[in-house]
Amino acid sequence: MTPNAQVRMEIGNDDIAVISICNPPVNALTVSVIAGLKEQYQEAIKRSDVKAIVLTVSNYEDSIHLKNRYLTREEEQFSKFEGDGKFCGGLDINIVQNVQKNGDISLLPDASVDLVIDTIENGKKPSVAAIQGFALGGGLELAMGCSARIATSRAELGLPELKLGIIPGCGGTQRLPRLVGTSKAVDMLMSSKIITSEEGKELGLINDVVSSEDLLTVSRLWALDIAEGRQARINTLQRTDKIEPIRESSAILETARQKVLKTSPSMPHYKACLDVIEEGIISGGYAGVLKEEKVLRELILSKSARALLHVYFAERATSKVPGITDCQLKHRKIEKVAVIGGGLMGSGIATALIRSSVQVILKEIDYDCLQKSLKSVEVNLQSLVKGGHLVEEKMKKAFSLLKGVVDYEEFRDVDMVIEAVNEDTLLKQSIFEEIEKICPPHCILASNTSTIDLNVIGARTKAQDRIVGTHLFSPAHVMPLLEIVQTENTSKQAILDVLKFAKIIQKVPIVVKNCTGFAVNRTFFPYMQGADMLANLGVDVFRVDRVITEFGMRIGPFQLLDLSGYNVFLAVVKGFAVAFPDRSFQSPLLQLMMENGHTGKKDGRGYYLYQKGKSPEPNPSVLKVVEECRRLVSIIPGGEPISVMDQEIVEMLFFPVVNEGYRVIEEGVVQRASDLDIASVHGMKFPSERGGIMYWADSIGAEYIYKRLKSWSEAYGNFFKPSLFLEERATKGIPLGAHP
Repeated sequence: MTPNAQVRMEIGNDDIAVISICNPPVNALTVSVIAGLKEQYQEAIKRSDVKAIVLTVSNYEDSIHLKNRYLTREEEQFSKFEGDGKFCGGLDINIVQNVQKNGDISLLPDASVDLVIDTIENGKKPSVAAIQGFALGGGLELAMGCSARIATSRAELGLPELKLGIIPGCGGTQRLPRLVGTSKAVDMLMSSKIITSEEGKELGLINDVVSSEDLLTVSRLWALDIAEGRQARINTLQRTDKIEPIRESSAILETARQKVLKTSPSMPHYKACLDVIEEGIISGGYAGVLKEEKVLRELILSKSARALLHVYFAERATSKVPGITDCQLKHRKIEKVAVIGGGLMGSGIATALIRSSVQVILKEIDYDCLQKSLKSVEVNLQSLVKGGHLVEEKMKKAFSLLKGVVDYEEFRDVDMVIEAVNEDTLLKQSIFEEIEKICPPHCILASNTSTIDLNVIGARTKAQDRIVGTHLFSPAHVMPLLEIVQTENTSKQAILDVLKFAKIIQKVPIVVKNCTGFAVNRTFFPYMQGADMLANLGVDVFRVDRVITEFGMRIGPFQLLDLSGYNVFLAVVKGFAVAFPDRSFQSPLLQLMMENGHTGKKDGRGYYLYQKGKSPEPNPSVLKVVEECRRLVSIIPGGEPISVMDQEIVEMLFFPVVNEGYRVIEEGVVQRASDLDIASVHGMKFPSERGGIMYWADSIGAEYIYKRLKSWSEAYGNFFKPSLFLEERATKGIPLGAHP
């Protein structure tokens, strides 16, 4: 498309120019769209028959609506204009990718001052933004440059740039505080929070919320009223009435800085964003815009921005599965789901489903267990409300979609069954054998198992083509990853249906092949075993946790053991020891912990001590248990604890993970190497600002990783032995993330 095809202008007999963006699917701001906006604005400003401007998105329905109400000069041309009813999704992300790829900042378009300030906000004629669908990133920044903003009901508004390692670049850090206040603006920016148009009106971001049918009519009337003096023309960048006083704003910003230092120390763009906001509050909006532009250009080439953009594209690639999503099959709807087992995982899964408006049948073995499970779901929903992720009204509606049962009678019309009982092979086999007889022939039979072979689980059934793994991560109503496991017999239709279902329940899917531990647990099992080995080599367990959290993990491996439960981990280790005996490390550390009365968070005593209302504290009595284990295992060279730097601790835990990741890639367990990045970020909470486990490994290089692993394997055994795949990559200089 040429610029004129992407941005059009129509002038009605009311002397209002409607400038419309049409760049499906999200009306992104490309270089040509930005040029087209400037061109059409300049044309409207110089025309004597234009009093004011409405900025919107155009689609066929809008064109018909417009033609029915106004006589236009280019009616025939406008009627052919097509769009998708979404205001603007912001700057085209491919521009950012191109800038990073070429290292050329000049490829970033200059829109902040040239377009938004000089042309829209300070132009001779006022503008009103008519928002439908969403206005995100640069789209909201365009709208905030207008004198007023009219939106349809439930339109989504937000500035999510920090998720990509950058900050808004068209005045968002300056105009948002001037419209909603410093405190709310900081909250929205730091969390990349998306709000509705109704919330926006309450805050002052939106002037009016109307129906989609009335959007253009009301927006034109607002524009005319501003042009003729019945409404004030507001220059957002010059407003100060909504911003808290400087001292109060500075306190808000300082509190946010301290939080960032604690939660996101390796993400410089968060602090940079706060500094830019403060510049505008102290020195004025225009000074803030200039600093915003300067800082954006510095951040866009940073390591964290490159890594986060990689995660962005990698996440979107996971839903594309060759041979499944590119074939002619059409997905079937999954509207009613049965969940078997209401424990920690089952209640979490049920919560995730009803929160997304899916009808759920939750089965337990008896009424007592059922009541506990239903209560757990209710508590989960309440926690979402408390955290601001769900409103009270929606919580009540969600809970009404849940029905508890103690038999299989209600399973006769379900579209999918998710088994979420304990990792007991015989129990799972009996469940699958029974539900196959009762559920309809189209019903997908899914297991939430994290380690057991699906072929074994479904061994007694005939419906092998409908068996699939749906491995969610705890807590299932919070963690975003869904590992979809396919066996050799799983039908393409079943995988396609679950992929679509993942989107409905707001999960990020990765499709993997069936094997022990699948992709996520298999890749990361060396992480926990590596921590065990370090402890047995004489490294302080609390130091290990500290170093790993400083690296960016939410918690260290020993605290993770406390939270997940020792018995769960022991069962997993047992399975991996059978599947991969040549590279498994086992020690009696957890057995000794339990024998000495340490069972983890559930009883308040593990590697850490847990008291309600207090942060976990290291448990000093654990050190004696660790020392006893070291004597029994006796792998310390020369009997003296090894001396390691912090970087070595990180490497000794994560290089074996990378090593196993190569094997997973080589065996074709995942579709692409970047799937492991998404698995690590969303499943194991590997720091996203490092781009995921394989991206991080690529930044280090195969040769270095190979040399370190080989050296450790010679000193400490086969646990560290480099894979042949890694050796080949190191020898040939091939990037680790490249698919074989």
